[in-house]
Amino acid sequence: MALLAPFPLPFLLRHGVAMVALYELTAWDAARSIAAGTLSSEELVRACLARIAVTDPRIEAWAFLDSDHALEQARRADQARQKGKPLGPLHGVPVAVKDVFDTADMPTENGTVLHAGRRPSEDATVVALLRSSGAVLMGKTVCTELGLVAPGKTRNPHDPGRTPGGSSSGSAAAVAAEMVPLATGSQNNGSVIRPASYCGVYGFKPTRGRISRHGVLRQSPSLDQIGVFGRTVEDVALLAQVLMTFDPRDEATRPAARDNLLPCVLHDPPASPRIAFIKTPVWDQATDTTRDAIGRLAAQLSDRIGEVSLPPIFDGAHAIHRAIMEPELAMNYAAEYAMGKERLSATLRQIIERGQAASAVEYIGAQQQVPRLTQALDELLAEYDAVLTPATPSEAPEGLGSTGSPVFCTIWTLCGAPAISMPLLRGVGGMPLGVQLVARRGEDARLLRTARWLAHIAPRA
Repeated sequence: MALLAPFPLPFLLRHGVAMVALYELTAWDAARSIAAGTLSSEELVRACLARIAVTDPRIEAWAFLDSDHALEQARRADQARQKGKPLGPLHGVPVAVKDVFDTADMPTENGTVLHAGRRPSEDATVVALLRSSGAVLMGKTVCTELGLVAPGKTRNPHDPGRTPGGSSSGSAAAVAAEMVPLATGSQNNGSVIRPASYCGVYGFKPTRGRISRHGVLRQSPSLDQIGVFGRTVEDVALLAQVLMTFDPRDEATRPAARDNLLPCVLHDPPASPRIAFIKTPVWDQATDTTRDAIGRLAAQLSDRIGEVSLPPIFDGAHAIHRAIMEPELAMNYAAEYAMGKERLSATLRQIIERGQAASAVEYIGAQQQVPRLTQALDELLAEYDAVLTPATPSEAPEGLGSTGSPVFCTIWTLCGAPAISMPLLRGVGGMPLGVQLVARRGEDARLLRTARWLAHIAPRA
């Protein structure tokens, strides 16, 4: 990580009737201020770098950061605006990139010593889209080992003695600590939703196949999905809308018109949304605090919510997810296992070895269950705008040896459904506790509109 210059604090901007530090701006506000000329990208990036210099020694969210490179991007963005060139939707806005996304101008080391010093020759599709939108790529954020369960160095911004979650740990922590307004993430179980919940930010995972995975660490192709982090629903809508486009290099994407997420989010629903409260088969793994907090929120929604049970077919969904994920991980991490298994964590070695030992019959049988599950979920949600369920069993656990449990994310990831974690509740000691909303596949805009509605009627505790 390059040394940071001693940028002065604070950088202030009049926002409404109040003065706010620039690093506190939401991405949506920052983008509009830069486009209007009331704020320069360089001013914003300098403020973020100053914030990083103050906060990151305690949190360690960054795997790679070069302040000179970030400032040069910001200056080019400002020059482009001054020359009257077309501006993209994220023009001049800083974005952090999880260190599993290939970047041609920065290292991509995937959270493992086996990839130390790796320099890709081209950008991932997501990174290329960020550049074309005018974003400033601030740097690469810490992830867990090969995007799985062995923790990285990042700590929870609210309590450094607790995990920030994983695998998108640095991305969630950087947004939560106001180092940067936006960040990218990825998920094959709970790697966006869980850290968003633990760190107290918005984490959005669109429908599987809506964001290209080309140039992103290949883990479990049947499950791998891309997500984003921000400070508001508008922020995640702004970022996701830039990224949701067809890419023939990712077999999961399909040609389709681009989703107008932000315009949908900025308008109130035509009628109060209908919410399905689903406890899922792992409800008993939630703590009393989580169950009580979600229960109070459900009661507050009154006649807009109804408790719904998943069909019995979902009782085996977690086993199906594991039966698919582990063999695919074993296949895609075969080279790492062969060249340096002794340098992998014991947990990752065990996952790979279980995948190696799995039978083709088990794997194919699990794959054949997925269409049945997705159809059952689509049918169940036909009458609802979203599902309400916990994002995690509890607030961030104490200690740094684990990234916490993803069990409240597994079913939705397996089905490829869009999901968002919202920082609306508090757990023990005032730690953030995320509320998860889930919708039918393809109904991403409707999900985000419902999330904004819920955020307005149930403000943070």
